[in-house]
Amino acid sequence: IAQAFFCLLLCVPWGSSCPPSCQCTEQAGAKAVLCSSRHLEEIPKDIPKDAVFLKLDANSITRIPSNAFRHLSHLEELDLSRNAIEKIDRAAFRGVAAGLRTLDLSSNRIRSIPKEALLALNAKLRLANNPWHCECALQEVLWEVRLDPDSVQDITCHTAPREEYVGKPLLQVLDAGVNFCSVRQRTTDVAMFITMFGWFTMVIVYVICYVRHNREDTCQHVDYLKSLPSAQ
Repeated sequence: IAQAFFCLLLCVPWGSSCPPSCQCTEQAGAKAVLCSSRHLEEIPKDIPKDAVFLKLDANSITRIPSNAFRHLSHLEELDLSRNAIEKIDRAAFRGVAAGLRTLDLSSNRIRSIPKEALLALNAKLRLANNPWHCECALQEVLWEVRLDPDSVQDITCHTAPREEYVGKPLLQVLDAGVNFCSVRQRTTDVAMFITMFGWFTMVIVYVICYVRHNREDTCQHVDYLKSLPSAQ
């Protein structure tokens, strides 16, 4: 009996276990893990390693931590839409970025996302219906990723450096010639100019004080020499 039990342990496909809050099925020979609308507040830890399709939509997930899917080397489609995601770590998709074909982050609470989190992605990305803060960082993200063309118009500016951009599709704002990164560059240039001007002013003040001090010392020395009795 002990030998049979040991053999059974060795033969159990541990990578094919299914989280208790999810349903695992086979679709055309590929494993699909369905965890939609399960009141999840975080990503399950025991997702099967051979999962190809993973649906985590319509839950209450607030954050995607680093290496959240790293063990899922076969993952091709990841749906995280309709959650409460506010924070995405820089290494959130490490280990799966190259293999993903679609990544859905629409209808969350994402205001900004680190560019590093998406750099290696080849997936078609959905970012619509999030309260985006339109700035240089978001513009750089859009330059780097491959967006789903059907959802591009729904990436709108919830907040922005200028009130006139709020409520408008980001693509429309950029097409109008707005460059959030050049605005940041101009701000940086102004800050550098002010700093340099401040240093220059300090140097000038120092030189003036130094000259005045030396002049006073010289005058005092001359007066002292004049006060001495002349040599016979």
